[in-house]
Amino acid sequence: MNNERRRILKGAGAASVVTVAMAAGLLKPGAAWAAAWNKAAFEAKDMAGALGGVGGAGATASGQITVKAPDIAENGAVVPVEIISAIPGTERIAIIAEKNGFPLIADFGLMNGAEGYVSTRIKMGATSNVIAIVTAGGKTYKAHKEVKVTIGGCGG
Repeated sequence: MNNERRRILKGAGAASVVTVAMAAGLLKPGAAWAAAWNKAAFEAKDMAGALGGVGGAGATASGQITVKAPDIAENGAVVPVEIISAIPGTERIAIIAEKNGFPLIADFGLMNGAEGYVSTRIKMGATSNVIAIVTAGGKTYKAHKEVKVTIGGCGG
């Protein structure tokens, strides 16, 4: 039997089972994510609210965290950012853009000894610091890098 055909039939069967389970109300994907959503932190409109929401209000500066981002972002709508944490037991990495209307950009939970690394593209409205908040071993650490934005991405 053709392996490609077999794979397609298996995929179609699995999709059918998931669809039936969702239609029957047995599988509710929104319910699983709702518990992990940190609504207050993501809706904070100032740095204090965003930092408090991710537990970074008393974070200690650390040289073991690297924030890789361009020195000058030609377009604030798409700014590549990498956060690398060399702190053992990194459990969480949050990214904050200091002068955005909603400063908290992302909050990543890392499990089972995952490498302390995240890479994403963010939107920045103006020149500001990109701040990484890292939680490891019950302590919170931070690092930052200034990114100059020439064309605003958040409404500019």
